[in-house]
Amino acid sequence: LIVLGKNAQATILERFVGNGAYFTNAVTEIALAEGANLDHVKLQDDDKTAYHIANTQVALAGRSTFTTHYLGLGGRLVRNEVRVRFDGEHAEATVNGVYLADGERHLDNFTVIDHAKPHCASHELYKGILAGKSHGVFNGKIFVRKDAQKTDAKQSNKVLLLSDDATINTKPQLEIFADDVKCTHGATVGQLDANQLFYLQARGIPVEQARRLLTFAFANDIVGRLKIESLRDELENRVVQ
Repeated sequence: LIVLGKNAQATILERFVGNGAYFTNAVTEIALAEGANLDHVKLQDDDKTAYHIANTQVALAGRSTFTTHYLGLGGRLVRNEVRVRFDGEHAEATVNGVYLADGERHLDNFTVIDHAKPHCASHELYKGILAGKSHGVFNGKIFVRKDAQKTDAKQSNKVLLLSDDATINTKPQLEIFADDVKCTHGATVGQLDANQLFYLQARGIPVEQARRLLTFAFANDIVGRLKIESLRDELENRVVQ
């Protein structure tokens, strides 16, 4: 349970690690008072045979700011939920995530952003990198209530498939009941660009290293936004590996 008082600021890192097959069932509840500012990072680095089911629930008062970055690296079967509700005006939320899977692992991402008050903004970007026979899921919903005028909401899911057997099910959603809003959402799924690979190879970079560079650049759009420098450096190395 994380509670920030009026105008308070905090940075919190949740880190899940372990060895062997086990089950994690985690709930994080966050309440931000007026003007509070929370920078939240969740690193899901469980053993690749483990199971991880988790929910992060956030309530924002007026003029508060919430930023969360989810990094899904481990787990055999993972379900990560993020639910954000605006309970006051002029609040802002940034909900980002990157998830990497290989083998036959399954990583499921479910997000809900509830614009219950006017004059609030949300920005959401989730990126997935899937290899082997892995399976990824993104289901993101933005809900704009009737009285939530002047809402500004953006949502995007981008997925990179590194093998022919990897699968993604993506479903960005918008439900809008107000008439004076600015909302966008979308999803893109693709493979590494053959022209970019050729460009790097033509300059003497071996094909495997070229694939690593392009994959790193895709993921680093999220990792590079982390404010904790030591964690950012560690994860950049992990992504390259």
